[in-house]
Amino acid sequence: METKQVSTAAEKVNADRLLDLFLELAKINGPSTKEQLVADYLIKALPELGFTFEFDEAHKNFGGEVGNLIAWREGTDSTIPPLFFSTHMDTVLPTEGLNPVIKDGVIHSDGTTILGADDRAALAAYLEAIRAIIESGVPHGPIEFILTVNEQPGLVGATYMDYSKAKSKTGYIFDSSGDVGQTILKGPYSSRIWMEVEGNAAHIALNADEGNSAFLISAEGLLQMRLGTIDEETLANIGIINGGELTSIIPGRVTVAGEVRSFSKEKLDQQLKHMGEVMQQAAEKKGGKVNIRIEKKYSGFNIPEDHILTKTVEAAAHKINVKSYLTETLGGADTNVLNENGLTCLTLGLGFQNIHSFRECISIENLINTGRLTAALIEQWYVNHKKA
Repeated sequence: METKQVSTAAEKVNADRLLDLFLELAKINGPSTKEQLVADYLIKALPELGFTFEFDEAHKNFGGEVGNLIAWREGTDSTIPPLFFSTHMDTVLPTEGLNPVIKDGVIHSDGTTILGADDRAALAAYLEAIRAIIESGVPHGPIEFILTVNEQPGLVGATYMDYSKAKSKTGYIFDSSGDVGQTILKGPYSSRIWMEVEGNAAHIALNADEGNSAFLISAEGLLQMRLGTIDEETLANIGIINGGELTSIIPGRVTVAGEVRSFSKEKLDQQLKHMGEVMQQAAEKKGGKVNIRIEKKYSGFNIPEDHILTKTVEAAAHKINVKSYLTETLGGADTNVLNENGLTCLTLGLGFQNIHSFRECISIENLINTGRLTAALIEQWYVNHKKA
């Protein structure tokens, strides 16, 4: 009969200690670009866990308080390749006066703010996992934390990160709503499209015959535009329509903006081209003009099923008795940007739900399992490389 292998490090994860730590971190006010209080906490906590650290100056590109934090902890075996864990320090608003409430094994806010499980749960789990590694005494390689700022508005901190400061090349990011065990191997390409539609402004009573409504030109284009689910790999959306001055003025200009996501760069480009061409045709038909600008958000990633990162997750999940499953997502995360900049990583689920809303929550079980899986990953990473 097969003997069930367990993770010695994961067994040292202290559930009460992790829960208390998450509740403490969740209450720290740190919305996007205002992460200094979170950084101050980490400045004290990380050295106690054996980390050295430094900040980059990414925040100077967007008026933030503090840059990305890169922390390093020597392993017991320097022959093992370093492994990083990444998450973001910011949350969405509102967070002022955040008051976590526990009901039936699930952590909520009191309904007046978000909870901030996205992604303080990962941060708390990482810190507790390191404590468990230390207390268990298991051998391990070097560990790096890559903690970004200003993630929520569009992965901004990671985009401006000084990647020369990162020593590791492979790692994990717990930042998905799937239960612990979810392993996301594939993420999308994403770009925004901005269409500045021009007609001719005029007063409805004084010179209406000179008017050419930019709203009606835009409507003509939108009616002909393929949006929503384009195919199984591609999504398209119009999310901004902005223009007009007064109810008595025929609008001469309107901004129409949208976003396309696809696992295929070719399909992404095709959809963006279609959206621009349709609006251009509508403008020409109605005697207007349109200026089109494409703004890249991030590139896609695709980690093989036989990659050591994938195999390590599957083995580590098995050792903590969690079901591992492989999937893909059209959602974006820092994973996209880090992969684009040469850091191979995949996204893992930690089970937060209803993020960016007052209904945000996370089960205590998923929180604790995030800490246990993080510890097990560090332990299994060592085992896999020693086998190799």
